[in-house]
Amino acid sequence: MAETTIRRRRVSALAVAAGVLVVAELVGSWSSRSGGSLVVAQVLHHPVLFGSLALAALAAAVTVGVPTLLFRSLVLVTAALIGIVAAVPVLLLAGTGRELTMTEAAPSRSDRHLVVEERAAVIDPLWWVRVDEGFGLTKRRWQVGYFNGDASTDGLVEVSWAGPDRVLLVTGGEGDTQVQLVALASESGEPSRTLSRG
Repeated sequence: MAETTIRRRRVSALAVAAGVLVVAELVGSWSSRSGGSLVVAQVLHHPVLFGSLALAALAAAVTVGVPTLLFRSLVLVTAALIGIVAAVPVLLLAGTGRELTMTEAAPSRSDRHLVVEERAAVIDPLWWVRVDEGFGLTKRRWQVGYFNGDASTDGLVEVSWAGPDRVLLVTGGEGDTQVQLVALASESGEPSRTLSRG
């Protein structure tokens, strides 16, 4: 009887751990939206890691809960296959990590920074332009633009401040450039629009 009770407690603890991991990832995913908490997103938004750990916890719960060796082996093999099938496409599509290529404080505002991240997707350059507003745990990250350099007209040429509440973006290339200004709310830093090219 005592062994059965211990087994049930272990199964419950592992199932709760899997649930906590899923909830943590959902909170991190929600925080990674434009205007979300930057710190929460950086800590909790790791879908491959949290998904793998949740799957491992569920597989462990099943193996602890079921005493049959054959069934345990089947569960572990199935969980490993599901993890591989789910993780490989995500890792292949993710490519290399984003590289921070620019961070610059707004004129006369130390609480507002222009952030540019770049990454290559197979052969095409990708850029994310964001504005970080605030300090520490209250810092919010706003999406200003996303640019895919697959076509030369969609590439990001230049990003700079045009004042404490305006971002200047130059897109295109080889004689065909476009200049865009994006206004930011003076209090929150929220952009008036989000640009997307490519």
